[in-house]
This record gives sequence, structure tokens and C-alpha cells, in this order.
Amino acid sequence: MARLARLRWIGLVFISMAISLVIIDGTIVNTIFPKIITALSINSVEVQWVQESYVLVFAALLLVWGSVADRIGRRRLLIIGILIFIVASVWAGVSDSATQLILARILQGFGGSMVLPTTLSLVNANFQGKERGIAFAVWGATIGGMVAVGPVIGGWLATSFGEDGWRLAFNINLPIGLIIIAGLLLFVSESKVEQRTGSPDIVGAVLSVLMFLTLVFGLIEGRTYGWWSVNKEFVVGSWSWGDPGFSVIPVALILSVIFTVVFILWEKKREKAEKPVLLDLNLFSVSSFRNGSIAALIISMGEFGILFAIPLWLQNVLGLSPVDAGIVLLWLAGGAFLASAVGGALSGKLAPAMAVRIGVGLELLGVIGVAVFANSENFWPIAGFLFVYGLGIGLATAQLTGVIMVDVPMDKIGQASGSQSTVRQVGSALGIAVLGTVLFTQIQSNLASKLKDLGMPDSIAEGFNASVVESAGGSIQMMVNDPYVPIVFVQAAKDAFTDGVRWSAVAAAIFLFLGFIATFRLAKTPHGEKAE
Repeated sequence: MARLARLRWIGLVFISMAISLVIIDGTIVNTIFPKIITALSINSVEVQWVQESYVLVFAALLLVWGSVADRIGRRRLLIIGILIFIVASVWAGVSDSATQLILARILQGFGGSMVLPTTLSLVNANFQGKERGIAFAVWGATIGGMVAVGPVIGGWLATSFGEDGWRLAFNINLPIGLIIIAGLLLFVSESKVEQRTGSPDIVGAVLSVLMFLTLVFGLIEGRTYGWWSVNKEFVVGSWSWGDPGFSVIPVALILSVIFTVVFILWEKKREKAEKPVLLDLNLFSVSSFRNGSIAALIISMGEFGILFAIPLWLQNVLGLSPVDAGIVLLWLAGGAFLASAVGGALSGKLAPAMAVRIGVGLELLGVIGVAVFANSENFWPIAGFLFVYGLGIGLATAQLTGVIMVDVPMDKIGQASGSQSTVRQVGSALGIAVLGTVLFTQIQSNLASKLKDLGMPDSIAEGFNASVVESAGGSIQMMVNDPYVPIVFVQAAKDAFTDGVRWSAVAAAIFLFLGFIATFRLAKTPHGEKAE
């Protein structure tokens, strides 16, 4: 028995390494974006899609794989997911165009979406009682810490290995992934549950993918194609969206609503017929699961979106190298790991819901600090507030997972794991889309106003503004070294980018505040017997 217990904990190390691999790759590109922008000549919309395509596919498929893992085996699907992820990572590392890189990121998201819900299901299935709480804490702290470690690794690789160092940020996944697979085969036992008879819920899977794709597409591309009137023609291959008086964006958002309604009706129909379902909507009758999922969705929108803007600001405005920008973000990782240690010591002494509430409060304080103290001259105040932000993530992430899953019946673990993972990833995708849109919209409008005040002719200002926005700020440091660009215009670009970061932080703070309010609906007790 003692040997089996040791094997389970060793297995948890490799499960945590698996989730680290996909979480790091979700954030590692943040500090290597400037290198990628230069190497592949990509614009700001493509920058968002390099990040968002991964998160979007990741979120769209989580529900699918949670159910499939229960059917074919959680460890098996986890290994398949890691293999796909490795292949996609190597493809990303050899990409020579924005299109190739985005396609590789889509495949990474496909493989990564198999990893997240299966790791959570394996933790839930292999640990019980107090041990499960500790295992959840390790799993959650890994996510919180890796969010910040990813940019540090990316910065080090991009700085230390020349112009192509960014490629190693992807290729390094090959040896790490193979080690993880070996550990899973040796130390993690297979886990699956009996399923209802009948064919898999393929229609539900297609509907879930469509509702997430159309939603996030609308949010990302709103500023490009126009929220209502047409700014730019939408073209796919030889087909194009004409000008019927409105943009393609409201159509995408309306379709998302329609797909969501149809998905819910379809799942209810299959549940009534006692057929396999992609998502058991009865899970939401469990108060801890329902209230925790609502809180997780809102909190995730504020948690990770701001990390899209800060690395770009540190490098393009303050002129930090990728590794120095990563070191600034390491303050966040330090806060997350310290909080996870404190959280472990307080296990059983502090109610999980209270730990979540304290954590979200600290995150809120951190992003408010970024909004207030961000300036185009100094990053140290931001480092301190990132540490506070990391403390909040470390406290909230692991405990929120435990609160959501604590009352879920064992035969519905896979679906619940996929559902709560989907909620978080959808929140993260929406957060990146919304905060990215806020960032670039504010940069564009603020810079236009500043250039007008400085007397730059409109014909020149339009191109100057476009170069800053389309390069995601990458052109600013080029202007710094250009003797033909007056310093007042360069400073205007820096100040406009900083204003965009501030407004992104304000948007993140609004989401986190709403999430903080939602935490008061979480269970009062550690076991979720009673919700407020």
C-alpha cells in the first residue's frame, strides 16, 4: 500500500508536468512576440491570432475530450494529446510565415485541449479525502505558477540563442513531452468509467465548437471588420462578405447565441432519451459546481488577459530585452508559488471559499496597481503589483478547482472536469479577446489625439498610427533609433501604448471585481454542503 501511495504521488508529478507543458505554451509566446513579429513580419491582428488561435481551439474542444476520456481512458487520451502537442510544437518551431504558425498553434490547441481535462480527471480519480485536496492544490498551483514561468523561459530562449531563439521555445516541447509520456506510462494507472449505451454525442460536439468559434471570432475581429458598419471586407478564399449595410461581426455573435441555444436544447433532448451527452446539464443543479463555474468564468476573463499586454509593453515601450521582461514577470510566479505554499499550510484551517475570495481580492489589487502606476519610464512599481497579483492567483486557482469539483458524483468526473476546464478557458479566451481589443483600440485613438495635438499632418499621422498598432508596438523601438523621427512623436507612441495597457488593466479589474462578487455565492464549508 505504501508503495502504491508513493507511485500515485510520483504520478502526480508527471500529471503536473503535462499540464505545465500546455499552460507554458499558452503564455510563452508573450515574451517572444517581438522576435516573431520581426522574423515573420506579422501584424497586430495576426499577433492576436497566434495567441488566440491556441486558446480558442483549446476552449472549444475541452467539453469534447472530457467525455471521450471517460469512454476510452483518461491516461490514454492524455498521452495522445501530448503526442499531437509535440508534433504541433515542432511545426510551430519551423514555421516561416504567420499562416503556418497560426495553423501550428491551432493543432497545438487541439492536442492541448486533450491534456487539461484529463489531468484534472486523473487527479480526481486517483486521490480521495484530504489527499485529494492536497493534489488539487498541487495541480492548481502548477497552473498559476506556469502562467508566469512561461514568459521567463520564452524570454531566456529568445535572448540567448539569437534571432531564431524563439523557435526553441516551441521545439523544447519535444524532449520534455517524451519524458512526460514515459512517466505517465510508468507511474499513472488507467482510469475510465462505464458509459451509457449509444453513439457518442457528435452533434453536441460540433455545436459546442461552433458556438465558441463564432463568439471569440466576433470579439477578436470586431475592431478589424467593424462592430456594426463595415471597416474591412471579410474574405475566406474566393468568398467574401459584401456590404449589405453591416459587418460580419454582429452575424458571428448572433450565430454564437443561436448555436448556444441549440446546443442546450440538443443536450436536454439526449439526456431525456438517456443517451450519452457531451455535457450533463444536471451538473449545474449541484450548487458548488454551478456557483464555482460562474465565478471561474468571470475571474478567468480578468486573470490572464492582462498578461497579453504587459510583455509587449515592457519590451516595446520600456525597451527591455525578452529575458528582462520575463524576469519582471517572474515576480508573478514568485507570488503564485509563495501563495500555494501558504495555502497548503492553511489547508483545513481556512475555508476554500474564503481562500478564493482573498485570492481574487489580491488579484484585483494587483491589476488596479498596474492601471494606476504604469508609466513609460519605470517598470519596478509594476513588478511589485505583479507579485501581489501572483499571490492572488496562487490562492484562488487551486482552491476554486476544489470548490467546483467537490460534490460532483464520481461517474460524472470527466464531464465535470471538461466543463469546468472549458469555463476557465472560455473565460481566458474572452479575456484575451476583450482586453486585446481594448489595448489596441485605446492605442489607436489616444495616439491619433496626441499626434493631432503635436501638429502632425493627418496624412502622415494615419500611417504613423497604423505602424504602431499593426506592429503591436514593435515599431516604437525602431523609431527610438531612427534619427529622422522626432523624439516627441516617439514619446507620444510610448504614452499611447501605456494608456492602452492602463485601460486593459481597468477592464481586467472590472472582470475581477465581478468575479469577487460571485465568490460570495460559493459554499461556506469545505465540502460544499451549503451555498449562500
